[in-house]
Amino acid sequence: MSLLSVQGLKIHFPVRSGLLGRAKDVIKAVDDVSFEVDEGTTVGLVGESGSGKSTVARALLKLLTPTAGTILFRGQSILPMAESEFRPLRKEMQMVFQDPIGSLNPRMTIESILGEPLEIHFPKLGREERREKSAAMLQRVGLPTDGLQRYPHEFSGGQRQRIGIARALAVEPKFLICDEPVSALDVSVQAQILNLLKDLQEELNLTLLFIAHDLAVVRHMSDQIVVMHHGKIVEKGGADAICEAPQHDYTKRLLAAIPHLN
Repeated sequence: MSLLSVQGLKIHFPVRSGLLGRAKDVIKAVDDVSFEVDEGTTVGLVGESGSGKSTVARALLKLLTPTAGTILFRGQSILPMAESEFRPLRKEMQMVFQDPIGSLNPRMTIESILGEPLEIHFPKLGREERREKSAAMLQRVGLPTDGLQRYPHEFSGGQRQRIGIARALAVEPKFLICDEPVSALDVSVQAQILNLLKDLQEELNLTLLFIAHDLAVVRHMSDQIVVMHHGKIVEKGGADAICEAPQHDYTKRLLAAIPHLN
């Protein structure tokens, strides 16, 4: 069953110039993109930097306003929704960002970072209940509970990404967008985070949209793969089929770019 359906998505940005700032041209960051994500599966969205992957992700969470197209979540069209109408769905759709240090407020303790979304989406929870839930989430992502009183800079890159995952999962979402979640990490740490995401998906029955530029990583994580290039989808299908018998030249180039040990 399809949890998310994207049809004909377009996101164009005007290029303005002159004294009056008139639009002289348009950048088609996303141009007629359509795909579906079935419940309980992982769809990998892959392409080079500038291909439009992250722009799609932000549109799915209504952080950007599309030029055209429809986005259905659980059969509901979310783009026409007012913020008050969409707010209950926000806790079901969460994102893990690429740069954990940039997405965690350096002035907040980990307890405050994890407790903030709980306070917003579960206002009836008391402070002690929020602390207990935050501690439980830290344990779930493999970190000790004594980290609640520490600050982001006191953790390694991999640990900060675990905290970012804990924050996203704190409000019990069903759909998780992972936007280049391991590209800023050392190779040895990448595998740990990828395995953690797979374990959490099975444990919590999550549906994932996994965004990356590394096709090998995307294949490891995904059931289906969508390949983007210059704002368009050039190929999509099963992960094994895409990687073993690519049809588009761009997909072939992405595969050729994967390093191999001699």
